[in-house]
Formats: sequence, structure tokens, C-alpha cells
Amino acid sequence: MPLKEEVVEKLESVIDPHTGTDVHTMGLINDLKVNSISLTFKPTSPFCPMGVQLAVQIKKAIMTIEGIGEEDIDITVQGHINADEINKHLANKGE
Repeated sequence: MPLKEEVVEKLESVIDPHTGTDVHTMGLINDLKVNSISLTFKPTSPFCPMGVQLAVQIKKAIMTIEGIGEEDIDITVQGHINADEINKHLANKGE
């Protein structure tokens, strides 16, 4: 399976608990690049209480792809009131 399809499959496993729909199908993922994986995640609202958890789940799901390490993933969060904090959290190994 090509890498882009694997990444999309992993993104489809991350479910927004408020809607029950995955983050890819909802259109919350933009600018996906897969050479070294780069994407922009935009939570459902500026105050989405699950923003941090969803961003971490996205990162962890992608890291399950064989040959992909944390250093290969760049996730940028936009459109959330705490986007800067979430981005710092992701840069600190997502934990």
C-alpha cells in the first residue's frame, strides 16, 4: 500500500468523540504531504475540548506505520484558541 493511503487509513482511525466521525472524513486534515509526513489539523471549533487529545491521537496513529518515526511527522494545529499550546505539546513528543 502506498504511504499516502497508509497515512489516510491511520487518520481515519482517529474518531472525533463529539461526532463519531473520523478526522479525515470530516475534513479536519489539510495540506497532507507524505515524503516526511506533514499536515495541518483544524479542530471542529476554536474551543474544541478534545483538540489536544485528537492531535496526539493523530500523531500516534501515524507513528504506527512501519518505518515512520516521530522525527518524520510535522503536525500543525490551526483554528483552535490554544493552537500554540497544542503545537508545543506535540513538539514535546506528544506526551
